[in-house]
This record gives sequence, structure tokens and C-alpha cells, in this order.
Amino acid sequence: MKPEKPADLSFKTWLVGKLFAMVLRLLSFTLRIHVDDRCGILKKQPSQGLIWALWHNQIMVMPWLYRKHFSNRAGAVLSSASKDGAVLSETLRNFGISSVRGSSSRRGAQAMVELMRWVRGGRDVVLTPDGPRGPCYRLQPGVIKLAQKTGADIFPLLMDFQNCWELKSWDSFRIPKPFSKVVITLGPYESIKSDLDAEEFEQERLRIEKVLSGK
Repeated sequence: MKPEKPADLSFKTWLVGKLFAMVLRLLSFTLRIHVDDRCGILKKQPSQGLIWALWHNQIMVMPWLYRKHFSNRAGAVLSSASKDGAVLSETLRNFGISSVRGSSSRRGAQAMVELMRWVRGGRDVVLTPDGPRGPCYRLQPGVIKLAQKTGADIFPLLMDFQNCWELKSWDSFRIPKPFSKVVITLGPYESIKSDLDAEEFEQERLRIEKVLSGK
């Protein structure tokens, strides 16, 4: 089901989100997408909530993946509290994906509380742990902390766009070219212990960072 329309949603944001969603659907229709399910989730989905994690510049195909294979699961993406974040939220709403608004610089504490509620309620959340400002491919500690606080597994996703445009942004945001091949790897679940000291926490942060980088 499509999430409820926000009461404060402007007509401009609604329209731009609608247009972006249409473009994403058309683009996804042309792509040759292969899903490498290394955790078996397409055969048997867990009953508990998961913490999806993928790099910020790989998110273009995530709405297709959710709509195609996970529309039976309630999911929310963490998006920034900026105007761009509002457009992203509205775009994803057209794919049946909810949003939790906030970042490390705006509404960070409130966003963490909302994410914890989602996961503890048996629902999924999607994080881009190097966003919203980078550095690119550096995993910020929030995803580890969320896994610790909720006991939920991290679900790593790797998106390989074999022919794409790269924008001149902080993360060289990638847009797969029409009719190109995209390989989506659904990695094994990663669990995080709740009682880590500072050194162990950093080791886990680096480990998950390597997992998302395919190392």
C-alpha cells in the first residue's frame, strides 16, 4: 500500500516526486537486472525487521528492488530533512516506501528514535551509511548503533551498474544507462553485538564498510 500523503506536502514536491517516480519506473523497465541472492531472502524472508544498508550513490535501483521482491514488507528510508529529502521521500512514497526524515545534522536524535521504533515493530529501514554528505564509501557509525540498540541484522546490498552516468556530486552519484546491465547482490545478514567497547566498535564499523565495498 502507498504510505499516507504528508499533511504538509507542497504541490511542487508532490509533482516532482511523481515525475521522478515515473522516470525511475521507465528506466527500470529497460534495465537488465540480475539479483544475486546470497542470503536466501528471496526464498524465505525473516519475520523480524532488517536494516538495509547500501552506498548513497547506488540507491537508484533500490525502489525497483523493493517493489519487485519486497512489497509485502513495510519499509522506510532515512532521508534528510532538507527540501531534496522531501522530494526523495515523495518519490519513494510512489513505490510504497515510507520515510524517516532526519540526518546527523538535522533531527538526528529524533530520526534514530523513529528508526528504532520501525525496526522493533518488525519493519525494515533503509540506510545509506555514507550519506548525506560523505565522505563517499565511509560508513558512519549510525548503522552500527542502530543494530546494537535493536538487535536487528544488517542487510548489505551492493549495486553494480555496469554502464552508467556519474554526476559531479560528492559521491559521484550513479545513474544506470538505459538497456544496461545491473547486478544486485543481496549479501548475508550481518549481526552486531550490543556490548562492544570503543575498539571493537571501530573494528565492526570497518568490517561492515568493507562488506558494502565488496571486499
